[in-house]
Amino acid sequence: MKRGQIADYFRGVGAKRLSAVDAEPKSSNQHEIGTTADMRRDFLGEQHMQRFNAVYVWLGEEEEAITEPGWATHYDSRLNQPKRAAEFRLYYPTNAVTEAMRAGDTLFLALDRSDTLWFIVAPEGSTSEQQLFWLFDLRPAGRSFVTREFTFEEPQIDFAGRYILEAIGIDYAEPEADSLDSLVERFGLTFPKTAVFSQLARDSLPDIRAKDDPDAALLAWLDREEALFRRLERRIVATRLEQGFVTGEGTDVDGFISFSLGVQNRRKSRMGQSLENHIAAVLDAFGIAYERGAVTEHRHKPDFLFPGIAAYKAAAPGDPSYGGSFLGSESGPVMAGLL
Repeated sequence: MKRGQIADYFRGVGAKRLSAVDAEPKSSNQHEIGTTADMRRDFLGEQHMQRFNAVYVWLGEEEEAITEPGWATHYDSRLNQPKRAAEFRLYYPTNAVTEAMRAGDTLFLALDRSDTLWFIVAPEGSTSEQQLFWLFDLRPAGRSFVTREFTFEEPQIDFAGRYILEAIGIDYAEPEADSLDSLVERFGLTFPKTAVFSQLARDSLPDIRAKDDPDAALLAWLDREEALFRRLERRIVATRLEQGFVTGEGTDVDGFISFSLGVQNRRKSRMGQSLENHIAAVLDAFGIAYERGAVTEHRHKPDFLFPGIAAYKAAAPGDPSYGGSFLGSESGPVMAGLL
């Protein structure tokens, strides 16, 4: 599959741990932070008083996020001191993101291909921080920026990378959009059952075999299904937006909010279901006996029960196998040490 690369979106990125001085607003209600020579060489440049359009993003836990459009100005604070080396700083206004950040959080400063500056903050020790370390392949050391420039020799973006890009707020451009559209055209403007979509994803990748590499197959199938889903979703949402949200009484704000929440909830709910479907396909490929959705004691409903409910109930309470051969829980799928 042809996939995009991080260089399709960003020229370069710098990352640093925020100090108390970085994170505290100044009396003028402004912030500024020093940039490094490497950052200026790799992507920021050294134009004095260059004003960037900027996007400020704060990513917390549990998909909590704040996004603010804005601006930032890059300037040489020693321009009028010719005997001293240049000292560039980034000057930016206070907003909801800079008010949320704290000392110890990680700042990722990235320039995209349209020369918009992305000011992304993740709390120290958070899942979001670890995801951004992985996406940008960059981890700060100390309180100074570390930096890297992106090239088109970078690894291709996979399912996980696309997920993180979308969490930041970047709309992933699917390289195979036309071929994917032809696959989902049969569904018109209706979402099929998740099992149908999962099967289509696997059928569209005939060269991917679980027996060759179960982990790689699982990721490839998830990646393809997500891409197919987004293409169909785009078509359905675009059509609904073209119809508008207007009633005889005026703009249907409640209708728009309900539709938007439905889109978000569908994205969340189908992901766990598709993962279960593809895990089942891996198990089938290896001939592993299991049962999905069986109800055990205390009305527990694991995603997978091995080898099945009959064997589970037949085991005596004192038997070591009793209550231990299952995968997942009512809260969602769990995959650990499966194969």
